[in-house]
Amino acid sequence: MRALVWRAAPHLLDATHAGGDPLEEQREAQNPAGGASTTCVTSEQWTDGIGVVGVSGVVDMLTAPLLEEAIRTALAKNPRALVIDLTAVEFLASAGMGILVAIHDEVSQDVKMCVVAEGPATSRPLKLLGIADIIPLYSTVEEAVAALPA
Repeated sequence: MRALVWRAAPHLLDATHAGGDPLEEQREAQNPAGGASTTCVTSEQWTDGIGVVGVSGVVDMLTAPLLEEAIRTALAKNPRALVIDLTAVEFLASAGMGILVAIHDEVSQDVKMCVVAEGPATSRPLKLLGIADIIPLYSTVEEAVAALPA
């Protein structure tokens, strides 16, 4: 299993706009107890030609490029299907959702792509924005893999 870790540079996190940092405000709304993470970790696992890209932590405009890199790296291995597992994601910003839609639109018809998301930080925004109508959404990796054609 391969894991990538990206941590935002502290000087990037200190840049605020008038009225505060909107990303930090969104993170605090998701996690009012504090302790908002600035880390995004990705992993990759393979079974029978199905790639599972696991993501944990925060996916925002600073860490979304890591998500894109992980998905494109997996796609370069020519999977028959790709499952993006967001169950360990604490915060999913529009930058991350945009990457999911863009890559879904780019993949060939031969590659089935789906997302695993459960909970308010991931499945709720995907459903509210209609992304779950474009990309199949499942509650568990097992459910997603079982739904893929053999």
